[in-house]
Amino acid sequence: MNRIKEAIQQSVDVKLNLLHDATLLSSLEKSVEACLQSLNNGGKILFCGNGGSAADAQHLAAELSGRFYFDRPPLNAEALHVNTSFLTAVANDYSYDEVFARMLRAQGRPGDILIGLSTSGNSPNIIRAFEATKALRILCIAFTGQTGGKMKEYADILLNVPSTDTPRIQESHILLGHILCELIERRMFGKPE
Repeated sequence: MNRIKEAIQQSVDVKLNLLHDATLLSSLEKSVEACLQSLNNGGKILFCGNGGSAADAQHLAAELSGRFYFDRPPLNAEALHVNTSFLTAVANDYSYDEVFARMLRAQGRPGDILIGLSTSGNSPNIIRAFEATKALRILCIAFTGQTGGKMKEYADILLNVPSTDTPRIQESHILLGHILCELIERRMFGKPE
């Protein structure tokens, strides 16, 4: 029972730190504005991550392309790893480090947004994708842990959760992602009665 309460308290503590992190909250607001601008101009939101962060990337893309709080038109959002034939072919023929950058070069257009999720901020395949955004004129948003890792060097907007504990970071990534989706939905379509 003690470990259960301790884990819950650790999660709460990280979220309280988020609540009082003015820089991070400002970065989240900038992320919402960037996504709105992209979507309103015909762009799309692309996500990438590995492992649990891949699941979170796919989850958030579905919140935008499906629905979040209410019925409304779908938004153009997708996770770059959902085509397993592509993913395994590129990983085999090139390297796993190239999977997101190659798909980004195929699908990305100027004005799109790339959101990369990595608790360490050091995932080579996400860093390669972030590098590719510059030539494509795609804005990149990094969801990371405390230090930002190497991704902070490439990110246009950094959302670095104030923790070094992978599960607590992932829990906060999904919280921040849900807030991002909610605000995009509300501002694009209004809140229904």
